[in-house]
Amino acid sequence: MAIKGLDIFKLTPKTNCKECGFPTCMAFSMKAATGAVPIEKCPYISDESKALLSEATAPPMKSIKVGSGAAEHTLGGETVLFRHEKTLVNRNLFAVELSDAMTDDEVAAACAKLEAVKYERISEAMYVEVVAVRFAADKDKFVALVKKVAECGKIPMIITVDADLAKAAVAVAGAKAILMGATVDNAAAMVEVAKAADAVLGVCADSIEALHDLVETIEKLGYKNLVLQVSDTSIKEAYANAVDIRTAAIKGNDRSFGYPSVVFTNRLAPGDINMQIALASAFVLRYGSIIVMEEMDFNAALPLFGLRQNIFTDPQKPMRVEPKVYEFNKPTGKDPVLVTVDFALSYFVVAGEIERSKVPAYLAIPDAGGYSVLTAWAAGKFGSTVIANFIKEANVAELTTSRKLILPGKVAVLQGDLAELLPEWEVIVGPNEAMQIPKFLRDLQA
Repeated sequence: MAIKGLDIFKLTPKTNCKECGFPTCMAFSMKAATGAVPIEKCPYISDESKALLSEATAPPMKSIKVGSGAAEHTLGGETVLFRHEKTLVNRNLFAVELSDAMTDDEVAAACAKLEAVKYERISEAMYVEVVAVRFAADKDKFVALVKKVAECGKIPMIITVDADLAKAAVAVAGAKAILMGATVDNAAAMVEVAKAADAVLGVCADSIEALHDLVETIEKLGYKNLVLQVSDTSIKEAYANAVDIRTAAIKGNDRSFGYPSVVFTNRLAPGDINMQIALASAFVLRYGSIIVMEEMDFNAALPLFGLRQNIFTDPQKPMRVEPKVYEFNKPTGKDPVLVTVDFALSYFVVAGEIERSKVPAYLAIPDAGGYSVLTAWAAGKFGSTVIANFIKEANVAELTTSRKLILPGKVAVLQGDLAELLPEWEVIVGPNEAMQIPKFLRDLQA
């Protein structure tokens, strides 16, 4: 790193620094250079040098906060193109688009659908975070719709190129709303509106080259709280632009493109929700930070939210479900108890087969470290003692009068020890494969 005048390297090494905790200034500077510690931790560096080093060590993609309070989310901040290189840090957001051209009944139906598409998967809340409001004709209705979106706890995305209308809309949208509509013709006016309202400014242009030039112009106006709209004229161009923008930022260190991207799949495939779902899937992978659709129902939400969760989690840390007792098919208190691990994939496969069996049952999930059945057993995290302690601590015996405890077939070796630890239970070895569970449970019930 060569930053002229950077006074951190002029400091004489000292030991046991009480300010930064490092034994020498060189040790601190090396960590600061990689972004491992904030440069502000050293009080001996001038403000000018802090600004220089902070800029040099910042991620190639700027982190942008959108929304406020409980609705706040962070976009960008990525340092790699692919999740196998390093964990992606900030997941994309999903949006639906409304307009003042819609009737009150249409708006109410859309809002009701958004409220219904909300669930939890592996301890993560799944819902649409952003609602885009596009101006069509009625200014008063447009502003009122933006206000309604904000009051519903969604992040408003205000879509207009009219600076005066944008000013009225952001005034009711709350902090860190998204103002889409900065173009080469209105950039200066839109920057002033965004600055005054602390809004995130969406930049739009006819080509990727024009977009780059416009971002540079806006940065010279002193505003860097931006998101970039990829093309909405064709699928090919939109996808190419999304990839080129992210690649230029991360591989080319082009900070003018170091901002999150917005993709309007509803403009790329109007009226075709299935194509929009397919496009949204592609842009979760490459590289839509906010993905806008016409609507979001369970048919769209289930695959898209699941894909997003898989992509934006640490591949080195397995996804886990909460260790507890789950109920399936409305158990009556007289039904058997199955046992499996807290590895999310194992849980969902087993849970799906129990539901398919239509047999009322309980599923006990002890803390197995997030591993699969055999891996957890080999690591000592899914042994007879672990299972027995969980059955006792969770008071499973109070949930059901049945004393049938069903083990995964692949750990049949635990049957004897578990029977000794839980003498009041009949420990049964279940099937080796989850797909055999429905027949097994129906036979057991008979």
